[in-house]
Amino acid sequence: MAISGVPADHLKPAEENLAAVRIPEPRLDFLQTVFKPKRRTEATMDFIDLPGSAEGDVEKAGLEKHLPTLRQVDALVLVVRAFESESVPAHEGSVDPQRDLNQLRDEMLLADFAICAGRVEKLEKTIAKATQDRDQHRHELELLTRCQEALENEKPLSEIVQPGEEEKMLRSFGFLTQKPVMLLINIGEDQIGQDPPFRDPHATATLAICATLEAELLQMEPTDRPAFMSEYGIQTLARDRIVRSCFDALGMIFMLTAGPEEVRAWPLVRGTTAVEAAGKIHTDLARGFIKAETIACKDLETAGSMRDAKAAGTVRQEPKHYVIQDGDVITIKFNV
Repeated sequence: MAISGVPADHLKPAEENLAAVRIPEPRLDFLQTVFKPKRRTEATMDFIDLPGSAEGDVEKAGLEKHLPTLRQVDALVLVVRAFESESVPAHEGSVDPQRDLNQLRDEMLLADFAICAGRVEKLEKTIAKATQDRDQHRHELELLTRCQEALENEKPLSEIVQPGEEEKMLRSFGFLTQKPVMLLINIGEDQIGQDPPFRDPHATATLAICATLEAELLQMEPTDRPAFMSEYGIQTLARDRIVRSCFDALGMIFMLTAGPEEVRAWPLVRGTTAVEAAGKIHTDLARGFIKAETIACKDLETAGSMRDAKAAGTVRQEPKHYVIQDGDVITIKFNV
């Protein structure tokens, strides 16, 4: 993951900070009370925090210097400023989050266009000389020409590239406008509780956060947070909302496993089958797969225990081609 557009006063100009952040999964709380395991294992997501731009920078902190990193990430989080502060100089002398977002979007479009146009030119030369694989090159050229036209018309590739074969063909390019994008609008304390000042129609989610207040909350003892959050009408930490929004934007779900040794959340791509999910746990489970004992976590909560759930008939025996659903609690039966 990448966060682009973070205020530069938080980081050194060329710094890229990597952090593994826990993905919230409250259903583990329930599983922990039922199974009383020796350990709890939560999934994490890697975020790369990139410096943004600030007034007075000798060198403009745009996307270009970070392109190798950005092209490798799965999704982007764009952060723009919407609060006034005399102590923090505003980008280009004024606070204008819509302008700043447009600049970021323009840089992304231009970066993708440069890659796309270069590949189109190379393919045209290759096809003119090719004696084999000409049809394959023509298919790629047709797709990239369509991409180039979209970028020229300031349309992100996420709006024209079809999932499946087209997406797979373009994966190696790491096009920025093909990636899911979340927009974070950094607001002041006086704006908390208000709707975001605007929304990005191209983003999978638009969130308003107060970074200064969030920093205070994260420094507090967890037991002290609820009262402070209640005072500001905050129900969930912004960090958790951001991570969960990224998780959802990537088309991910959670499979859950539970027992006396461990309760664990396993992130899976939506559409993963039972045998594929078994392989995520251990290759032997996929190789010797027999069936997946499955129950929806909400059904387990209703029953109160696995014994009562089995008595109620809500525990199912699923075959290898069963598609895992979000919140399924799975036990793999296998024989190697």
